Formats: sequence, C-alpha cells, structure tokens
Amino acid sequence: MKKYRMCIYMAAIIGMAVLLTSCGPRMKTKGELFPLLYEENPLTILVLPPMNQSTAANAKEYYSTTIQEPLSFTGYYVFPYEVTAEILKMEGIYDTELLTDMPLAKFREYFGADAVLFTTIRKWDLSYMVLASKLTISVDCQLKSTHSDRVLWEYNGTIVVDLSGGDTGGGLAGLVAKAIVTAINTAVADYVPYARIANYRALSSMPYGKYHDEFGKDRDQKVVVQKPE
Repeated sequence: MKKYRMCIYMAAIIGMAVLLTSCGPRMKTKGELFPLLYEENPLTILVLPPMNQSTAANAKEYYSTTIQEPLSFTGYYVFPYEVTAEILKMEGIYDTELLTDMPLAKFREYFGADAVLFTTIRKWDLSYMVLASKLTISVDCQLKSTHSDRVLWEYNGTIVVDLSGGDTGGGLAGLVAKAIVTAINTAVADYVPYARIANYRALSSMPYGKYHDEFGKDRDQKVVVQKPE
C-alpha cells in the first residue's frame, strides 16, 4: 500500500512539473533561433526610420532617438541615424514603407552596410482613467542582410508602465490623492526612457557583434521564443 501511494505521489509531482514547464515561456538558445546571424556575422548596421502603426503621430520622431545607442552597445558599428535619415530625405524618401521592396544590396552599395535594421512601432499608447494610468510601448525589430536579403534576426520589445498613484491610504482623501498623483505622472510621462528599455529588451536576444567582448561566445545563451515555429 505504501509503495502504491508513493507511486501516486511521484506521478502527481511529475505531472505538476510538466504542467508548470508547459505553462512557462519556451526557451531556445541564440544559436538555435538566429543561426543566420552567426553565419553572416555582419559588422555594420544601417538603421532605417521607424514605421509607425501606433495612434501617436509623434512616435517616430521620439523613438528614432532611442535605438542607435543600445544597438551599438551590442557590438556592431551603427551608422549615425541622423546622417542616414538626412541622406534618405535628400533622395525624397521620408517613409521606410517606401523601402520595403527596395533591393537591400542598394544599402550596401550606397552606405557600405552589411545589414539593415527595420523597426515597427506597434504601440505607443497612454491610457488614462482618473485613478489608473498605463503607458505601453511595443516595437518590432527585424535585421536583414544586404548580402543575401535574408532575415538574420527579429524580436519584439514591449514595456508596460503603471503610472497610477499607488496606495495612498483609504477613504475619500486617499482616492483624491491617488487621482492627483496619477494625473501628474500622466502629464509628465516621458516616453523616451521607456522606449530605450523596450529596445534593450529586444536587443538582449541579439547575438553579439564583433566589437563586443562576448562575440562568438553567446550561442548557448537562452532567450524566450516569441513566435510559433
């Protein structure tokens, strides 16, 4: 009887472990998810102006100031964004949407870039409901090779920030205080620092470039699988 109960007990533990594992995020190594990036090992990256699918008209201008620095920290040479954007404007190209069908080899010809980074702003929202306020930034990133036109890496960076006043005590006075704090936080909310955090979350999955100390040593680092395979 004791042996029978022990078998049931162990089966329950194993079943719970399987359940917990299946409920958690799927993980894979960088080498498994992004083998093409390790294969091509681009040195130079050109960042295109972001595509904006959010409801915020000024999201592109704000976001464009946040991507170059974290990308360069990942170990790649990144062409100065302001220079790139100005050259594209001189050519009459104001929207990256116009470049989606352009042969990527042109960027290697004009700029000497090994890869091009496309970014799409999915959300740049601030929801305000008197006692609760939430800021959401979500950006899709996709790196494409100018040598093969292949997608070398893609990932999403999302951050959700609670701007509510928190617990300020009970009663009507507490609710009024919370409403005031929430209103102030909402009014002074600065998207730029949070956009940088969203970028770092996405770029943390990118294999390191040649100019990083961990170049070639991060194949076994695990990251969350975001898209079904």
